[in-house]
Amino acid sequence: MSEPIARAGQGQAEVLHLERRGGVALLTLDRPGRLNAIGSDTVAQLHAALDVIESDPSLRAIVVTGAGRAFSAGADITELDSLSGPVEFAGFLQRITDVLDRLAACPVPSVAAVNGLALGGGFEFALACDLRLAAAGARFGVPEIKLGLLPGAAGTQRLARLLPTPVSKYLLMTGEPIGADEALRHGIVNDVVDDAVAAAFRLAESLAAGPPQALAAAKRLVDVGLTMPLASGIVLERETVAGLFGTEDRNEGITAFLEKRPAVFRGR
Repeated sequence: MSEPIARAGQGQAEVLHLERRGGVALLTLDRPGRLNAIGSDTVAQLHAALDVIESDPSLRAIVVTGAGRAFSAGADITELDSLSGPVEFAGFLQRITDVLDRLAACPVPSVAAVNGLALGGGFEFALACDLRLAAAGARFGVPEIKLGLLPGAAGTQRLARLLPTPVSKYLLMTGEPIGADEALRHGIVNDVVDDAVAAAFRLAESLAAGPPQALAAAKRLVDVGLTMPLASGIVLERETVAGLFGTEDRNEGITAFLEKRPAVFRGR
């Protein structure tokens, strides 16, 4: 049974709903009539949701999805049209980038359940998650080139780090979307499933049962290690894993293995 744990601020329409399902936080983009367009209100509510998640150690995994037939079709065009010029537009992009960077850096592992369209800023939102599962009918793309623009909330950079150069350039320069199976072939998603939300919850529940410190360390070693020379990354790995050896969770993991029982990790 789900339990709501956060709402929009006073006088603010709720466009992102956060609820608890056991140790999993479900984040649902909830503007289905506008294909879950992302605007400044979405940014503010995602910050508020991350405040809750990061302050509650019982929440150990995140699932992100969209209400209706889209994950998110991108930035709120109505808000974009109200911006007066490049300076205001840069500010809008900065606000979205900051919150997606925060999601990407959150020590709690995240799974995007892409149930439909993930375009532009919606694709960037999914890319900020650690793992991605797609429904068979999901589509991914960065169509900004058709508006004379490009992704501006880290999309060009995350795609370039995730994909072979010719593939990322094709997506960025043509603006053409790709389907779930092609996204799987390129490694954009981890799997294509019948029910993205149900499958994401199964995966998130498995992550939530794992050792939180080791999961956060795995995420950090990959993300930070990619920015370092190999030798420095290896040193960081050794220091990090040595630190994990001193945790109660490491002791529990080995004890449970020897006793042939499931481990109960407490994040200590």
